Amino acid sequence: MASSPCGGGNLDCGLEIQTRSVEQTLIPLVSQITTLINHKDKLKKTEKTLRAIQRVGQAVSVAVGRFVAVGEAIAAENEDLKDEMGLACFEARRAGTAIAQLTDVSSLEQCEGDGRSTVFSDRTGMVKAARMLLSSVTKVLVLADCIVIKQIISSRNKVLVTLEQLERVSTFQEFVQIFSQFGNEMVEFAHLTGDRQNDLKDEKKRARMAAARAVLEKCTMMLLTASKTCLRHPDCESARINKEAVFQRMRLALEQVIEIVTDTRSGGEAKALPVSIYAGIKDFKVKVEGLRDSLYCVSCEAVAAQLEALMEKTEDFTDSAYTSHEQREIIIQLCQITRQETKQLINTWRHAQSLKAKEATDEMELSILKTGQSVSDLRRELHRVAVGRATELLKLHSDHLVLQALKASGGDGNLEAVADYAGTLTEHKEQLVETCRLLCHISGTEPLEITCIHAEETFRVIGPQIISAAQTLALHPTSKIAKENLDVFCEAWESQLCDMAILVKEINDVFEGRRGDKKTYLSLPRPGEQTTIAKLGLELCLLTSDVDSEVERWDEQDHEMVRLCQIISSMAYSMYLFTRILILSETEKLSDVCQQLQVCAKTPVQGKSAIFQKVMQYNSYRLFLYISKWSR
Repeated sequence: MASSPCGGGNLDCGLEIQTRSVEQTLIPLVSQITTLINHKDKLKKTEKTLRAIQRVGQAVSVAVGRFVAVGEAIAAENEDLKDEMGLACFEARRAGTAIAQLTDVSSLEQCEGDGRSTVFSDRTGMVKAARMLLSSVTKVLVLADCIVIKQIISSRNKVLVTLEQLERVSTFQEFVQIFSQFGNEMVEFAHLTGDRQNDLKDEKKRARMAAARAVLEKCTMMLLTASKTCLRHPDCESARINKEAVFQRMRLALEQVIEIVTDTRSGGEAKALPVSIYAGIKDFKVKVEGLRDSLYCVSCEAVAAQLEALMEKTEDFTDSAYTSHEQREIIIQLCQITRQETKQLINTWRHAQSLKAKEATDEMELSILKTGQSVSDLRRELHRVAVGRATELLKLHSDHLVLQALKASGGDGNLEAVADYAGTLTEHKEQLVETCRLLCHISGTEPLEITCIHAEETFRVIGPQIISAAQTLALHPTSKIAKENLDVFCEAWESQLCDMAILVKEINDVFEGRRGDKKTYLSLPRPGEQTTIAKLGLELCLLTSDVDSEVERWDEQDHEMVRLCQIISSMAYSMYLFTRILILSETEKLSDVCQQLQVCAKTPVQGKSAIFQKVMQYNSYRLFLYISKWSR
């Protein structure tokens, strides 16, 4: 069983487990069954041993009974899984009963006299019962997991239906009504996919899920403002383009989520990640160093071809217009050194083969070390170039001058200036896209590669969307909705730059051997009160913008009531944002304070001064927790 705790040939239940929850559920059962199976045949049959074996067997039987009862209840509520689940539950109950009988050794002598089998006399029967139990229990868990997948698919389908309705609306009133429903459905979908993301065992799938959920979260606000802009200016082509791009991106993200949870792709075959330079170097070094164990495991030609494929990928660095002449020369020189060392290795390798050597010669061992060092030096230089460029770009764009200029030009109705700054933004976008591609080459792990690809795609998409939003504002410079729309897309660009800075740090951590705890990605809806806050915030934002759109229709813009409505609406949303940020920041401190409180309580101290200091520290932690609880 792939990645299963049931490992071991005899207990292989033949089902692939993809989630942590299923795996963790099986571990105690595997432990108990292993205890029964691995008992020594000549184990002394003391009263204590007999009672222990019987207790384990009874515990397994009782646990299986309770487990099967839940499985049967699930089967009753899900008609399409009823037969499969029923059969798996039946097999699990039968296997649990068999284990209970085999471990019923309270009167062992009588059992042996009656010819009845026990765990001592029928080890083959115990293994068979254990295998059936693990297989059936795993099948029940996997079938139950299918229901979770069905819930995610059903939630996605509801979101898609509402998304299509939003795309066709023609009035503000209809849009507000449908978007409110859409917000609730997105909250439910975010809950389900967030739980699934954290439950997935495969790191690559978790990274892909995080990327898709990030798109959906950011696009929800974009969809709101882009749709409102289209409704306010129905004949504006740039507004229509802007809106359609958002809807298309959301559909792609929804499809990606389903591909991940169902482990399928709409195109049929799974799409493999492009091989990065880091992965190529890692594989190349494994093959070269593997020659120490066997001189005949791979061919000289295969190693030479793999090296050339690796050298070809470095052209992404050397062919870049943004790579300095000095950097280009260093990379080319390191590639030449790697070729030379590999060529020398192949020569010594062929010589050793001609001598029919059984292991690497001293000369060959030296070549293996030099080849490994040369590719490591190449990787280090490529890392320095990619991270250095990313750092420079992040520093260059930290002031967001181009975005500010686009906003100002659009607000002035200056289409010519918008076109000029759009060209500058396009150039920045291309630089960032290429830099993300280089970071992908040296990222060090497949999840980080996926994050780099997500960042590259985000810059590629949001750049043109900002330009179309700026064009719309330039055509309608007095439109508050068009201005709000441009602000939202600019914020998304700024947010992605922040994400890129975090990504660069994580890549550096991997390169330097530091794999710190990476915070779990949580989308807008969060458990407990934060979910309520998020939902209310989304609705409040919608109502606030709706007020603004209605106010634009009033002829007397200077009317006192208009001014007061706008002030109250703006203040309400600002208060929500401030409160949300404050609560989130305080909540993030709770886990650390709880841990500190536990450490403080357990740490032994001596002396009056130390005791007094501990009591004060302990009380300060408790006071913080009390205040946090009261404030929530």
